[in-house]
Amino acid sequence: MPPISLDEPTGRYLSFSEREEIALLRAQGCGVREIARRIGRDPETISREPRRNAATRGGKSEYRALVAQWKAQQTGKRPKTAKLMDNDRLREYVRERLAGSVRRPDGTTVVGPHTPTWKGLNKPRRQDRRWSLAWSPQQISQRLKLDFPDDESTRISHEAIYQSLFIEGRATLKRELVACLRTGRALRVPRERAHNKPQGHVTADVVLSQRPAEAADRAVPGHWEGDLIIGTGRSAIGTLVERSSRSTLLVHLPRLEGWGEKPTVKNGPSLGGYGAVAMNAALTVSMAKLPGQLRKTLAWDRGKELSAHAQFTFETGTKVFFADPRSPWQRPTNENTNGLLRQYFPKGTDLSRWSFEDLEAVALAVNNRPRKVLGWRTPAEVFAEQLRSLQQPGVATTG
Repeated sequence: MPPISLDEPTGRYLSFSEREEIALLRAQGCGVREIARRIGRDPETISREPRRNAATRGGKSEYRALVAQWKAQQTGKRPKTAKLMDNDRLREYVRERLAGSVRRPDGTTVVGPHTPTWKGLNKPRRQDRRWSLAWSPQQISQRLKLDFPDDESTRISHEAIYQSLFIEGRATLKRELVACLRTGRALRVPRERAHNKPQGHVTADVVLSQRPAEAADRAVPGHWEGDLIIGTGRSAIGTLVERSSRSTLLVHLPRLEGWGEKPTVKNGPSLGGYGAVAMNAALTVSMAKLPGQLRKTLAWDRGKELSAHAQFTFETGTKVFFADPRSPWQRPTNENTNGLLRQYFPKGTDLSRWSFEDLEAVALAVNNRPRKVLGWRTPAEVFAEQLRSLQQPGVATTG
């Protein structure tokens, strides 16, 4: 075995003396947390160390300080060849899921906005970004375990994918794929979210605190959250997300006849596509497609587009509840989904350009992306399970 260095590393890494202490305490039968307490390290560090650096030559796993030190040094050598550079199959899998096309159910491709040449700027014009399936690096990393459960060579962390995109020395993926990430930015910068203003059409019996308790734990399907994605020129798209499966429906809200042809009338009908009447009609069409057990409640913010909610409830049987003012966290599933949808419908875009068929294709793409919260299954898979359970004879429902 090549010689090893016993020089003290930085405090971030275990030293040889610490590894000796770990080996001795393990031999004495001490547990992970006891060892962590004695040497002043995190329990996860102690739990991970034997799995990474144990000696295996004798046919069984045995932790020895000298072997562990050598393995740690071999692993830490730099520079290292990026995993995506060595594995063509893995690189192609990642590339396809970062830059796939949005397709309709019949397989035809939806043509998105014209995309100019990517210049690698930190803040590209988001309205010019192309449409893409664009799974996130974390979704790709975790889905590999389900798609290739017996192939250890296909394992890669989401951080390695980010580094292959962002770091010049590890750029095994084309720089243009940065534009396919959800944010479209080359730097991870948090962005402030706008707050919704309170409105006065909400009565005490439809505030969110009156929603049935079964909606809170997500155990029972049929409870939805909704909102609008707003574009330029009074354009919008309605979004509905089922809390249990995270399945998404997109509501087409075309502008009404007369928009842009005559001056607006104060207190007159809204021609922008998401006035109360148009909104009710579009929501009713979308929700009526679902079984009655899967459209129990709908949580919305306090926008006036749903001020005629009583008529919507009468027509669909779906009870509407409104979140508190300036409280987007009360509709977390919908807020998160709207962030994902901005990848397809960037801010500063006229959203009326997309047809009903285009919205169906985008919903199909979103519902077939694996989600961490679902154990890396897709919303479509979970929603299909819910439908099958409702079709089984003798299954009790609360609807």
